[in-house]
Amino acid sequence: MKKIVIALGGNALQSGNVATAEGQLETVKATCEYVAEIMERDYEVAIVHGNGPQIGRILLASETAKDVTPVMPFDVCGAMSQGYIGYHIQQSMLQSLKKRGKSRPVVSLVTQVVVDKNDPSFQNPTKPIGVFYTKEEADALAAEKGYTMKEDAGRGWRRVVASPLPQRINEIDTIKYLLTGNTVLITCGGGGIPVVEGANGLEGVAAVIDKDFSAEKLAEEIDADVLMILTEVEKAAINFGKPNQENLGEITVVDAEKYIAEGHFAAGSMLPKVQAAVKFAKTGKKAIITSLDKAIVALEGKTGTVIGG
Repeated sequence: MKKIVIALGGNALQSGNVATAEGQLETVKATCEYVAEIMERDYEVAIVHGNGPQIGRILLASETAKDVTPVMPFDVCGAMSQGYIGYHIQQSMLQSLKKRGKSRPVVSLVTQVVVDKNDPSFQNPTKPIGVFYTKEEADALAAEKGYTMKEDAGRGWRRVVASPLPQRINEIDTIKYLLTGNTVLITCGGGGIPVVEGANGLEGVAAVIDKDFSAEKLAEEIDADVLMILTEVEKAAINFGKPNQENLGEITVVDAEKYIAEGHFAAGSMLPKVQAAVKFAKTGKKAIITSLDKAIVALEGKTGTVIGG
């Protein structure tokens, strides 16, 4: 059986501005239908998901209630997001499999990912979290709370935090063990809870690891055949949003690195997806960037941006 790591972007977890738990669950149900279809093509699946909007709301709720209950540390908020997003995916995957007459164990694993405490991203935060704001709202938050706010791909302003590169998946042995049991595994949620090596063991830090890099690290560790990064667009593009925009189909690692060097991909948006895809393609395997609704046809080689393979 072939192995695939699927990295789910924010649009696969919630639709538009519907930020309720109920709204997320409905979106996740639709997402899991696509994942179940992929599994029917004889793939063993590991799912990695983002948590940018969710961790932002968890932190906001905690800060808003600071006069009633203590504010939760950022890494704890990440763990909370792993739990409730994973729960929704578990429930929805079981339902999707049941529709197809399949019975498979589905489990979410609270996952810690080790990062370097000296990673330069701590001095230059780029990872968007939480909801979108107007420029005026962003300026007010920066002044009031000291947040770093940046414009996000023409969609509005968001808070950004450090996004260190993953060095090691702490629970990798458990992950490998679970996958041998034909388990549908949800792991490295939100890129994993970022931790550093401390004097007495692992310690959480205030950051969000990009889920695409963690998905790539996972794909390498489990010797996956395919890394599939699902996002809002069918294909990555160069000259995005310009009259000469060019959507990318099958490209080489050399071409992809050239486009990265030329600055065609936005930091915190498409850039980490292409970088992660390139890193995985260098192992000799195939990486695909596409939209959720095109996942099946992209696996068949009919669309998507494909690097390597």
